[in-house]
Amino acid sequence: MRTAFHDFRKTFRPDSPDSERLTAEQERDMARCIRTAEQHVREALAGIDEAEDILMRRPKRVERTRAGAVDRLEEAVRAVQKAAKEQPELRKYARQAIHAWNESENLRWKLAMSGLRIAHGEARKLAGPFLDEEDLVQEGYIGLLRAAKRFDPDRGIRFSTYARWWVRAQMTRAIDHTGRPVRLPGCAVEQTRNLRKAMKRFETMGTGYTLADLADEVGIDEARARLLLSQGNVVSLDEPVDDGPRPRTLDKFLADDEASSPDDDAIHGQQLGRIRTAFQAVLTERERFVLTRRYGLDDG
Repeated sequence: MRTAFHDFRKTFRPDSPDSERLTAEQERDMARCIRTAEQHVREALAGIDEAEDILMRRPKRVERTRAGAVDRLEEAVRAVQKAAKEQPELRKYARQAIHAWNESENLRWKLAMSGLRIAHGEARKLAGPFLDEEDLVQEGYIGLLRAAKRFDPDRGIRFSTYARWWVRAQMTRAIDHTGRPVRLPGCAVEQTRNLRKAMKRFETMGTGYTLADLADEVGIDEARARLLLSQGNVVSLDEPVDDGPRPRTLDKFLADDEASSPDDDAIHGQQLGRIRTAFQAVLTERERFVLTRRYGLDDG
C-alpha cells in the first residue's frame, strides 16, 4: 500500500467508478479476492531465498498484524524483482509475483474507495478551528487505505463498519499532531471534543449545567475537565478585534511603534562592521580608540 499512500491525492477522482458503494456480500467477495491474490504472490515467491528470508523472519512487535504481513509480502516482491535483474532464472517468478501483487493492490484500492462517504461524513463531524473539512477528508482517505489493508472478511463485520474507526482514528491523530500549536495527547483531544459536545447538548435542551455536570457526562473528574477546557484557545494576530469601517487586527495593538525593526538592526550591524574594517585599514590604534568612544561604535 506504500504507493497508494503517496499517490492517492493525485490519482483520486470523486466520479471514478472505483468509488462506487458495495454491498456487504461484495465487500466480503472483494476481500477474499485480495487474500487469493496475496496467496498467488506467496506461491510465486516460494523457494526463492531472497523472499523466504523476508517472509520467514521473526516479525517485530509492530509487524505481528495483518498489515505487517502485507508489508513483508510487498518487501519480498520488491526483493525478488531486484534479484531478477541479476538472475535471469527468477524473472518468470518475479513477473508472476508482481502481477498478482498489483492485482491485490487494485482490489484493495477499490475496497477502500467504496467507503468515501465515511470519510466525508466523519470530516463534517470533526471539522473545526484546528483542521478544516478538506484536510480531514484527505486524512480520511488514508484511514480507508489502512482499513482495507487490515480488513478480515471472515470476522463477520462489514468493511464500512470496520473502516469508520480507522477513518476517525486517522482524523483525530491529524488534529492532535498538526491542528494545534501545542500538541495534546490523543485521549485529551477526544475528551475535549466530548466535553464540548456535552456543552452543546445542554444548551440545545435549554438546561443549565456546571463543570461537574460536564465531567460526569464525559466520565472524567472535574479538575481534568477544567484543565481540558482551558487548553487550545488559539488567537490569530490577523483576526479583527474591533468593528467599524476599518477594523484593526490584534498585531496592530501588540506592535511597539518605537522599537526598531529587525531589518533596520541587520543593516545597522552591517554598516558598523564596514566602519570597523575601514578603521583597521587606515587609522592608528589611538585614532580608532578616540573615534569609537566619541561616536559610541562599540556600545550602540
